[in-house]
Amino acid sequence: QVQLVESGGGLVQAGGSLRLSCAASGRTFGSYTMGWFRQAPGKEREFVAAIQWSADNRYYADSVKGRFTISKDNAKNTMYLQMNSLKPEDTAVYYCAAGRYSGNYYYTRSRYYDYWGQGTQVTVSS
Repeated sequence: QVQLVESGGGLVQAGGSLRLSCAASGRTFGSYTMGWFRQAPGKEREFVAAIQWSADNRYYADSVKGRFTISKDNAKNTMYLQMNSLKPEDTAVYYCAAGRYSGNYYYTRSRYYDYWGQGTQVTVSS
């Protein structure tokens, strides 16, 4: 079965950096969109970034643009999220996800993602 496993979360001071990884297995993701979402306590899950598995199109939420970078290693079936200049408001559980749909309408909407990881906690202290 499909598995997405996140790693790399932790506690970091404001201004610091973390790199999250999402190891994917169980199928080929040729035309899939791979995304990162996050959910802070008491808030809805929100889109962070997305990338096309078979291309290099990348999309970012305005709140992370210029600070976060999404990337992938097709040979390792792994997606990454490099997070720099972290702020306390970035504190959340971060989830990776994979979805069959591509295009601007779909990549920010969590309901169009078919597979989800278990999440990894990122805590940014002030």
